[in-house]
Amino acid sequence: MIRLRLFGRCRIYHDPVTPVLRAPARVGWEAWFRKIDLITPQMLKGEELLSRTRGWWTIGPVEVAEVVKKHGRLVVGDEGELMVEFPDEKATESLAVALAERFGDQVLIAP
Repeated sequence: MIRLRLFGRCRIYHDPVTPVLRAPARVGWEAWFRKIDLITPQMLKGEELLSRTRGWWTIGPVEVAEVVKKHGRLVVGDEGELMVEFPDEKATESLAVALAERFGDQVLIAP
C-alpha cells in the first residue's frame, strides 16, 4: 500500500493545507431528565476528516472525495493526517492527473 497526504489550496492564504486530527472527537450524551456522564471518544474516518475542509479549501470536499474514490481510499494516518491510500504506483499517478485536470493546482497529493 502507498499512502500520500492530501492537500487543498487555502481559501484565504492560497498555500496548500491539510486537516490533521489532533485528538479523537469527544461525544457526550444528555438526556431530557438527567445528566449522563459518559463521553465516548470517536476517531473520524478519512471522508469525515475531508468534510471538515468545507470553507477552508477553495474546492468543496464532496467534489474532491468523488475524484479520490475512483483512484484510492481516504484514510486518517497514524498521526491524524488526511491521506489517500493506493494499491499501487499507477493509481497514484492516475489520481495526480485526475486532480490536475479537474482542479488545476487547487488539490494536491504529496508524501
